[in-house]
Amino acid sequence: MSDIAAPAELAATVQQPSAHNIVCPHCQEVTAVSPANSLPATCGSCQKALFTGQPVNLTDEATFDKTIAQTDIPVLVDFWAPWCGPCHQMAPGYVQVAKQLEPKVRVVKADTEAIASLSARFNIRMVPTMMLFSGGKEIGRRPGAMSGNDIVKWANLLLKNKI
Repeated sequence: MSDIAAPAELAATVQQPSAHNIVCPHCQEVTAVSPANSLPATCGSCQKALFTGQPVNLTDEATFDKTIAQTDIPVLVDFWAPWCGPCHQMAPGYVQVAKQLEPKVRVVKADTEAIASLSARFNIRMVPTMMLFSGGKEIGRRPGAMSGNDIVKWANLLLKNKI
């Protein structure tokens, strides 16, 4: 039996509003989603899936800021770089993280080379670095490569301690 909390257990640790605002990974519009019907959820504007079981690649600072500020569920960010070997080794596990945590946590990636301003703003000194945001604020940070299971455990622990 795994000691990793399942998404249903994670849901019990996060206060549930009547609807969550979710920034669409395709068109960046905000859609209200009922927690009871989180999957399959589609964007009210572009009609594409809000959750795909894949990390969302944030391509610019404005999209990053909107995702962090306007997504009501926690947002897990992998700050990575194309030249980073450990980042590439960790990538398959991060896909599994998205499959395990969605739709209770938005799982995203931010390329520190393409969006260098984020590295400076968040004082990213090492890649990969994981950061967890809730309510638009950083609630945890962990530099260095981790397995997918360790990322899930870390996120669950932070979210349980937040309440």
